[in-house]
Amino acid sequence: MLTFIGLGLYDRKDISVKGLEYVRKADHLFLESYTSVLRGTTTDELADCYGKPVLPLFREDVEQHPDRILDLACDGNVAFLCAGDPMVSTTHADLRLRAEARGIRTAIIHAASVSSAVCGLSGLQNYRFGKSCSLPFPHKNWFPTTPIEVIGENLSRRLHTLVYLDIQKDRFMTIGEAVDLVERMAAEKRTSVPLYVGIARAGSEDVIVRAGTAEIIKAVDFGPPLHILIVPADLHDMEQTYLERFAGL
Repeated sequence: MLTFIGLGLYDRKDISVKGLEYVRKADHLFLESYTSVLRGTTTDELADCYGKPVLPLFREDVEQHPDRILDLACDGNVAFLCAGDPMVSTTHADLRLRAEARGIRTAIIHAASVSSAVCGLSGLQNYRFGKSCSLPFPHKNWFPTTPIEVIGENLSRRLHTLVYLDIQKDRFMTIGEAVDLVERMAAEKRTSVPLYVGIARAGSEDVIVRAGTAEIIKAVDFGPPLHILIVPADLHDMEQTYLERFAGL
């Protein structure tokens, strides 16, 4: 059996009671370590908490070489752990489909995801979010402009945009870096972004939420990762008030 278990937003305490029960019954624990990470804990701390080894997985392990996971799931209980909710990432859905094709039973234990947490932290209403986008670090001559196209389309429809910031093995994109990139794209497209909302360390006790123009946001010290960015559309009155009260707008 292969069970996809969400670990929540920040540390080892965010897993659900049901999720923890399944972890303790599992024969093998794998931790997906490329779409997101729990910044409030470590792999070793999770292993100590669960009382068994936790083996990290990277993108190539899941997308290109999943047989190791699936072979073990044929004969035993395998827990596939990931930060947030397990099925927000399409790569996880693909792994479940591969398991199903091999006749392996699967289950999902859900948990809090940043995609829903940002609504409570920012006050931006969840039904007003349009298509989300990922913002990667530029590489040499590669500078994708898809994010500003998604943002522009959402703004034209009066929808907010959730922008996921790049996570790499050795660095995490900051809100300041993200705003710089979006502003550069906007300038090349001869458009503008009037307002940003930056959120750092959702789920932690020292979460930071700030709203403002590019200049204001770039002047804020958001501290350690993980960071995420929102580009809001025109605000409803309650959204405006919420951002004024809780995000310094």
